[in-house]
Amino acid sequence: MKANVEEFLNYLKVEKGFSGNTSAAYKNDLQQLDEFAEIRLAARGDKLVWSNFSREDVLDYLLFLKERNYAVTTLARKNAACRSFFAFLKKDDIIKVNPMEDIDSPKVGKALPDTLTLDQVKKLLAQPDKYNTNEAVRDKAMLSLLYASGMRVSELINLNVGDVDTQNCTVRAFGKGGKERIVPIYPQCAFDVQTYIDGARNIFLRENEEQALFVNQRGARLTRQGFWQILKQYAKEADLEGHVTPHTLRHSFATHMLNGGADLRSVQELLGHANISTTQIYTHLSSSHLRKTYDRAHPRSI
Repeated sequence: MKANVEEFLNYLKVEKGFSGNTSAAYKNDLQQLDEFAEIRLAARGDKLVWSNFSREDVLDYLLFLKERNYAVTTLARKNAACRSFFAFLKKDDIIKVNPMEDIDSPKVGKALPDTLTLDQVKKLLAQPDKYNTNEAVRDKAMLSLLYASGMRVSELINLNVGDVDTQNCTVRAFGKGGKERIVPIYPQCAFDVQTYIDGARNIFLRENEEQALFVNQRGARLTRQGFWQILKQYAKEADLEGHVTPHTLRHSFATHMLNGGADLRSVQELLGHANISTTQIYTHLSSSHLRKTYDRAHPRSI
């Protein structure tokens, strides 16, 4: 049974192009399912094969998850992982009947992402300026680039030096499934990044041939956890603690672009969303801007 799980995870990575984070989440979810299934089948003396795991077993498993008080979003993800897995097994004739075929998915309301105001963004980006250190120069470049491009944090830390063209003010990001996109950045951001490359980065490397754009004090590629700790500290100093996560600047970028008049399709391309429905969530955050535009433009609004 574990072998089937591994086959499915490999399928997600190779054929579906799932990101490392998504694959890791699915792996954790399906290992949990596999453990439950093997214990259940062994207890009743059945052969340990997925074809013996029935619809009733699935319902018991979903109840087992629910009793552990997972968040609704976590339950929905675990449900989706199971649903995809059993569909894969049926497609490959490993099972004849999909035990989840007539089981509804839990309904999850789309929560609006937290965003910062323009003043809050300015305050956050200004925090590294208080320090005269190489780390602060790097941090300024990272925060500027994240807000300028709307990249995911995973895309930011995976950048290499050659992915940023500071002369033409563009950055090459690699999104989910390795899909490449070129994103423009504003001149001040390009300046911040080039300042870091010419100074602090060279000092961190110490003749190391690391290609990563953003590195730690030892000259190795900065990690997601490392970036998160840096961001938390600056958010605290800017009195924004509790309001800022590694994804907040991406959400703020999208909302501010729409408020500034960018069309939804362009924002979709900049963010690297495969489906425009994912981008549409940001339109809900722009209602105040639309109200002002309407009041200013409609001849009967005065």
